[in-house]
Amino acid sequence: MNIGNIVEYIDQQKIICAVVLQIKNQRLRLLTEHNREVNLNTGRVAHCSSELLDISATRDSLVRSLKHCAALRHEMSKSIDIKDLWELLHEDEEPIDLDTMTSFCFDPPVTPDHEASVIRAFFNDKLYFKFGKEDFTPSTPAQIEMRLRQMHDAQKKEQLIELGAAWLRDLEKGTLSPVPDPEIEHILQDYYIHEKESSYASDARAIMAKNGTDSPQQIFNHLVKAGIWDRDENIDLIRMDIPVSFPQPVDEQSRELILNHENFISDPKRRDLRHIPLITIDGQSTLDYDDAISLQKHDNGYTLGIHIIDVGFYIKDGDPIDRHARTRGSSIYMPDDKIPMLPPNLSEGLCSLKENEARPGISTIVNLNRFFEIIEYEIVASVIQVHHQMTYTEANILNGEDDPITTLHKIATVLRDKRLKAGAVQITLPEVNIWIEDGGEIGISRIDRENPSRMLVSELMILANTLMADFLVKHNMSAVFRSQPDPKQRLFQGIETSLFLNCMQRKQLNRAVISTRPENHSGLGVKAYVTATSPIRRYYDLLTQRQIRGILGYEKPYSKDDLDQILHVIDIPISNTGKVQYQRRRYWLFRYLERMKGAKEEAIILDCRRDFYTVLLKEYMLEWRVPAGGLNLKPGDLVHVTIQHADARRDQLSLFV
Repeated sequence: MNIGNIVEYIDQQKIICAVVLQIKNQRLRLLTEHNREVNLNTGRVAHCSSELLDISATRDSLVRSLKHCAALRHEMSKSIDIKDLWELLHEDEEPIDLDTMTSFCFDPPVTPDHEASVIRAFFNDKLYFKFGKEDFTPSTPAQIEMRLRQMHDAQKKEQLIELGAAWLRDLEKGTLSPVPDPEIEHILQDYYIHEKESSYASDARAIMAKNGTDSPQQIFNHLVKAGIWDRDENIDLIRMDIPVSFPQPVDEQSRELILNHENFISDPKRRDLRHIPLITIDGQSTLDYDDAISLQKHDNGYTLGIHIIDVGFYIKDGDPIDRHARTRGSSIYMPDDKIPMLPPNLSEGLCSLKENEARPGISTIVNLNRFFEIIEYEIVASVIQVHHQMTYTEANILNGEDDPITTLHKIATVLRDKRLKAGAVQITLPEVNIWIEDGGEIGISRIDRENPSRMLVSELMILANTLMADFLVKHNMSAVFRSQPDPKQRLFQGIETSLFLNCMQRKQLNRAVISTRPENHSGLGVKAYVTATSPIRRYYDLLTQRQIRGILGYEKPYSKDDLDQILHVIDIPISNTGKVQYQRRRYWLFRYLERMKGAKEEAIILDCRRDFYTVLLKEYMLEWRVPAGGLNLKPGDLVHVTIQHADARRDQLSLFV
């Protein structure tokens, strides 16, 4: 290579024609056809002509010569039919050098311009040959087919990006046109849901860039404007792939069960308890009743009954309903929706303890003396019938009257005292109930979980679950046991009414553990614990109920390995259930707070740091950070905070002390 040689190199996917002005070691100083001087490593030169330009000529003259040379070579490259050359040469599958390929393309004599035009032609059409530094290798038919598909996909993607950007522009102008391609909708939805983790992230960002959209929140607003999503769309359900409807085989089997199921009333092993008055106590909006209670008074004491619907009688291990319930893990309860674990015609119908309708049950019968101490218990398969369905409010009204509710509350109080003496940690924080009215208004109320009827039901269910755990342990049966290690620190004994201390004690609790081995549950103050009182709503409870049915001789129980495997399968669905319930409740709470701008609320200081305080908004039982603002506060102080801003979709809240 000499000074004055015409060379070509590739820059930003373009071939540039230049003349060598200076050579120093392996570096070239070039003047390009675009009248720019560049420095280039010799290794980047794609072609070097043997002809020379007189670099003593004027710069304008050199640039004109380079432009003329580039135009000539470009025109010459158009005469080369690369597809015909491939048809002629591909069967040999051998690399072809530049001299040979030039001789195939042009009649002699060939010049450096011919060589350069060959390079240009093959650089612009990479379909049929792989163009290397020194040679051209024919592609195989399979490689060409693959590249054609890639080119088609790239072209389609570019069209989608153009269509998507144009559609977004129309939406911004107020033109509500249908999405031009369903894939555009899918790309934008998936990107909003998963952002950087989306497999369509690059496509979505390309659409946004063409339209000037700079945030995922704008994508959400566009999808709402187009009517694809609702303003209050539950994104978590989509993100976690939680099913909201039931597949056809499940619906078919549930209808078949309703029409045709075994006769449980004539089962000689079942104890007929229909003559005993059973009551349910639930929330006003409850439709799925899975537990009922009864109380009979005798001369020497009482017979207490906790009766659970025998879901295992209807739904067998491995049938379509059971397999689908396993993928859900639990019913999901949200302020604006309920997603049941079982189809509604079962959870609110055949498998629900509806008033005056006979049902198969698993009953825990407890004999108590006059001082409400447990003498003995038994667990039996039963036939039961609810005589009265009662709300918590109705039960609270009856408490204190000459009614079984009053005695049941006394029993619950004794049971609780016994647990507390055994070391139970009783957290008495109120619960915030959120619901959506028919007109779309958001309703919020604080529920005292310590009110008589709620405490009554809670204690009797804890008793039933504890006795069922004892029953399983005595029969050496594996089950889904719950345990909890001792708290990191115990801040109080017995019942404590202080919100601050209850919040602090809750932070000291260790997480509950699910396993197939019985272990101590420190939070409840019992040696072994299961949950089996909600088999309509929780798959854990259905598993445990089946183990009890196994002891009673109704089905083959699961082995420990079976349970371990099932627990592994349902771990993620149950975790997702907890997340979506928490996030949806939080979303609607923040939606409520959006219209409370400027409102002052009572709050308790929970934690103090240099730059911020953690407070508890008492009315909403919500923990949040507020800036310290030069105040000198300590944990436990009561303050007033002002709500400055709330945004439910962005999960944002701004408070000021």
